Amino acid sequence: MWKKRIGALVLLVIAVGIGYFVYWSEVTGKRPFKLGLDLSGGTYLLYKVDVSKIDPKQIPDIMDSLPGFIEKRISQKETAGALGVLEANIHTETTSLAGNQVEYRVGIELPGVTDVKKAEDIIGKAPFLEFKVENPDYKKIDGKDQVIELDETAIKNGTLDLSTALEKYSPYKSIGFTGQYLANADLQFDPNTHAPSVGLTFNDEGAKLFEKLTGENIGKTIAIYLDGQLIESPRVNQKISGGKAVISGNFTPVTARDLVNNLNHGALPVPISPISTDVIGPTLGSHAVNAGILAGLIGLIAIAVLLIVWYRLPGFIATLTLGIYGVVMLALFKLIPVTLTSAGIAGFIISLGMAVDASILIFERVKEEMHTGKSIPESIHLGFDRAWNAIRDGNISSLISAAVLFFLGTTLIKGFAVTFGLGVLVSMGVIVVVSRAFLYVVAGLGNGRIKRFLFSSGFSK
Repeated sequence: MWKKRIGALVLLVIAVGIGYFVYWSEVTGKRPFKLGLDLSGGTYLLYKVDVSKIDPKQIPDIMDSLPGFIEKRISQKETAGALGVLEANIHTETTSLAGNQVEYRVGIELPGVTDVKKAEDIIGKAPFLEFKVENPDYKKIDGKDQVIELDETAIKNGTLDLSTALEKYSPYKSIGFTGQYLANADLQFDPNTHAPSVGLTFNDEGAKLFEKLTGENIGKTIAIYLDGQLIESPRVNQKISGGKAVISGNFTPVTARDLVNNLNHGALPVPISPISTDVIGPTLGSHAVNAGILAGLIGLIAIAVLLIVWYRLPGFIATLTLGIYGVVMLALFKLIPVTLTSAGIAGFIISLGMAVDASILIFERVKEEMHTGKSIPESIHLGFDRAWNAIRDGNISSLISAAVLFFLGTTLIKGFAVTFGLGVLVSMGVIVVVSRAFLYVVAGLGNGRIKRFLFSSGFSK
């Protein structure tokens, strides 16, 4: 019995220490909670998407895939925390301009980031990588590059725009083979000259396209452009299989490493250029946040009163356990860290409700065992064992749902999935370990009428 009491006391001391850490870190500002855009405000970035060189039929697919590429950059662990969740909200939009022209845009909301420069650093330099083939329309006049004046009349009449003319008479033409097909980039060094280069590995679709591209251009050059600038134009001697290529431009080790990092962070399928950057305030406002905290406290107090009135001493233990569960979750939110939004807080509250459900299942099982005449310690032991299967199965199904939401959901949904899944895991540990330890201590070895009354529930004696 003394071992159980000492173990329960150690758990209580640890819980108090965790609670003090949460309080101390928030008061001193050493490790404050990371709040989402709806709670703390942040930065809104608006970019123009350049689709001038994209086949109009491919524009919808490009716009649908663009948020994923940008989110890949934002969700890098070094910028978004250990879980890679920054709660960024990325959306695309189409804007009508004068002259029946359409402009494609992408908006990015970064919560908790009010420094404009920091916001731009998070997005980083998103390189636009593109492979081009030789342009059969390109010619040279007197050994010089052909000039666009050959279509000067068409340009003036408006039947040929300047960008189309430049593309038409460029030595290379676009074929739609861009960084969207890139799977990975790595830094390499020539074994003889030790010159740095950048190795490219394409995804499955990109590998097939690259094999076809090189096979159709044997004896010709393929140009590699980065952000619209020609890096190099190697000659193709044979069809290249395996989905690998090497860029051996005029790199230094530093510039090659930076290019590798930028490409791995997400080479965009189309170029984007900034339109505006705004610092915005919290959408819920401080009043709504305070009202939400007050509502949460009232809800917790109501649950505690109900548990204590109906389940008596086990209800008090459950209330104490829920308090420990709460401080453990808050500490994890700080240590991971997790960006808290209204959706994330909702996930936390739902997991709290599941913890209460687990306690009720255990208490009802304990009561059933007591009605058969068993002692209180024996009833607690059997009650936990027989309730565990239902608790385990329910929590596993919840964890599966959280995993599906995290891997397939949008960024905002991921925030909910993280807090909900984390809450389910912690609740299982706290309920099974802490609640059982405290119940065994207060149960003792006796079986008196007062003790049985304290361990009964409802209107039973």
